[in-house]
Amino acid sequence: MTALGRAVFGAFVVGLGVSITLSESALALLTLLWLWRLRDPAARAAARFPLWAPVLAFSAATLVSALASGHPTTALAASKGLLLVAALYVTTDALSGPADGHRFLSALLVVVALAAVVGLLQTAACPGPEPDYGWPAWLYHRCYRARGFFSIYMTLAGVLSLVLLAGLPRLLPGAAVARWTIVPWLVSLLGLLATYTRGAWMGFGAAVLSLLPLTRKGRWLLLAGLVLLAIGTLGGPKHLRERFLTMGNPEDPTVKERVYMWRSGLAIWREHPVLGVGPGELKRVYERYALPEAVKKRTGHVHNTPLQMLVERGVLGLAAWLWIWGAFFARAIVVLRRLPEEATSERTLVVGSLAAIVGFLVAGLSEFNFGDSEVAMVAWAMMALPWVVQGTVEASSRRMERA
Repeated sequence: MTALGRAVFGAFVVGLGVSITLSESALALLTLLWLWRLRDPAARAAARFPLWAPVLAFSAATLVSALASGHPTTALAASKGLLLVAALYVTTDALSGPADGHRFLSALLVVVALAAVVGLLQTAACPGPEPDYGWPAWLYHRCYRARGFFSIYMTLAGVLSLVLLAGLPRLLPGAAVARWTIVPWLVSLLGLLATYTRGAWMGFGAAVLSLLPLTRKGRWLLLAGLVLLAIGTLGGPKHLRERFLTMGNPEDPTVKERVYMWRSGLAIWREHPVLGVGPGELKRVYERYALPEAVKKRTGHVHNTPLQMLVERGVLGLAAWLWIWGAFFARAIVVLRRLPEEATSERTLVVGSLAAIVGFLVAGLSEFNFGDSEVAMVAWAMMALPWVVQGTVEASSRRMERA
């Protein structure tokens, strides 16, 4: 990568934690630079295109659904999230090996730790649960739950969870990574708690448990850490304790509202089973299907990513979307199995990527995080890590064959 490319990729990493404008602008420029290099046949031959088949299938299903909707112009505009998949390809292109992968994670961890600090300051200085207390807006707007530099706490929670999980295997015994990273990691964990976002918490816990069969060292440390985290949450501030104890409680008002949304979403899908209502079109039709007992009569999403795919894109879109994740896990596990036991640097990158996506998908069962651009960009970038490692493994194999 050229000096310009490295500088723009650095801006992209910073933007992932502090600014959607910066991250999307840097992503657009990185994509143009990547496409320009692909003019060269040698560059095309060396390029890697992870998950191109399921990504292409999902893109096609999305566009067909948009064109078949009653409002193709607005539905196509709502499909712009497809462009975020470029984060997968530019990250794969930018990271030439495991060393670059670790530098990427460390830099991103520092950036999101800064966002977590801002979020912690917001909640510490917040006078109460009102939506806005005036200037400065970055501190007081919706300050009762940590949101960092983002517009809402769910976004900060999603970004923090992804980065925390990707970096967690690097903190376990035997990982050859600088120990200073534990400081921004712990700060980010506190920031995640301060978002009070239960979906992200559940995703984080499920992902930590998913690490147990993939981790030979530190299993008991992971379990003990989860237990201590739960105990600390129960012994924390009253609101934090209440949020923790009401996870999954069917009588909790927000849980009830989600169930109403899911029932309405299924009713919509039954009338549009194959292609759905079209991307972004849920907000046009939801009011007609909202349950009488529901508080929210209008919404643009149903707080469940797979169901959102089904409602907007039908069974074809959901099938293609699931293919992306199935193909990702299959390839990442193959790469992990091919790595020798002593390749700890490479293994931590792959395992961290797997954990991050598990957390992302589990959190998506109670929120539409795939539709959150800031969170989705980080997820796509994290998915590049197994291919970064795979390139190194393949190059090593070729050298051994020639020898």
